[in-house]
Amino acid sequence: MTEADQRLFLEALGLKALPRAGWRRVGITAPESVAAHSWGMALLALLHCPPELSRERVLALCVVHDLVEVRVGDITPHDGISRAEKTRREASAATSLFADHPALHALWTEYETGTSAEARFVHQLDKLDMGLQARAYADEADTTEFLASARRRLDPHLRALLET
Repeated sequence: MTEADQRLFLEALGLKALPRAGWRRVGITAPESVAAHSWGMALLALLHCPPELSRERVLALCVVHDLVEVRVGDITPHDGISRAEKTRREASAATSLFADHPALHALWTEYETGTSAEARFVHQLDKLDMGLQARAYADEADTTEFLASARRRLDPHLRALLET
């Protein structure tokens, strides 16, 4: 492992301790971490990746998509930060975090811009994982806003997975 790889890995470990902010906002006392969310997406990718997509690329996008949150935090629409400012902060974090890893920066940018079928599918997995987690937390807090958001954004096939 190079020194740059080690630095990135050690910093990224911070995602294991970063709770998902939306769940805390609605009163979940021990919410999943950002890293747990990415793992959930990766497992969904293994189970449901369409054959016409590159599973390897989908998995890489799942792992990379929230890495910048180790620097900027899990910013939600309820934090009073504009979409433009969130985008600026995350892009700045990506530039510095991935300075020695241009391939990871390219993957993160691909996810953010949705420029590939794989990136668009991973956006769907992001919503599916949120919806499934909302179902899991439904006994602890009111998660209907998360379920409604997932239902609105999921394609019919993945929405059916959320409902079963």
